[in-house]
Amino acid sequence: LEDTSSFGVAVVFLVVVPALHYLHPLYINYLSISINTMAATDQIRQMVNFILQEAHEKANEIRVKTEHDFNLEKQTLVHEAKLNIQEEFTKKEKDREIQERISRSGEIGECRVKKMKIRDDLLNNLLTEAGAKCAVVTRGQNYPQLLQKLIVQGLIKIEENEITVYCRGEDVKTIETVLPAAVKEYVEIIKRESGVTLSPKVTLNTDRSKDLKEDSYGGIVLTACNGKIVCDNTMSSRLHLVYEELLPSIRAILFPEQA
Repeated sequence: LEDTSSFGVAVVFLVVVPALHYLHPLYINYLSISINTMAATDQIRQMVNFILQEAHEKANEIRVKTEHDFNLEKQTLVHEAKLNIQEEFTKKEKDREIQERISRSGEIGECRVKKMKIRDDLLNNLLTEAGAKCAVVTRGQNYPQLLQKLIVQGLIKIEENEITVYCRGEDVKTIETVLPAAVKEYVEIIKRESGVTLSPKVTLNTDRSKDLKEDSYGGIVLTACNGKIVCDNTMSSRLHLVYEELLPSIRAILFPEQA
């Protein structure tokens, strides 16, 4: 086969090429133009193929870049959406915790208020029961001596010459009985302590509308200077004084704190 090809080429160069010299010049020009046209066509086809190749490569590059940008933008949007969801969830969770704390605080406050009210009611009941027991004392045999001591104590505290004594209506007779002795004892105490002899004018209130009420549980009230100076020495007053003084101890006994 190789020999046959070589022979054909030799024939072309030995026969055809020399024969071209005998062809008509116009035919030679036609052949030349045809050859140039074929060369131009080949060149154009090569250029077109090159342009198409470049276009395909550019299109592929654009497609790859577009896909990359799309994936990047998608990842960015997904990431931002996740962050927004997490932020919204965190905010809602925080709001829920705040609402729970507010609700819990409100419940604790209500429980504390109820507990304090119950404690106050118990303490008031205790005070009322103690007052009832004080009322029992006023019916005892030693009540007159107690009234006398209360009058003496009030006189020492008020330190005035003209004094009016107020008591309950049922204690009027008892006060009339012990008042002279109480004044005498007061004068003796002042003389012994200071060497001064006093002559106080101590009178019992005669206006029965101004008598002490039953909730005083007994005792007396001394006034001087037209009521401007008052010494409350009733059983109720003394009970409240003792109650206020012992209230911390009473609370500790009745309501011991849990360890």
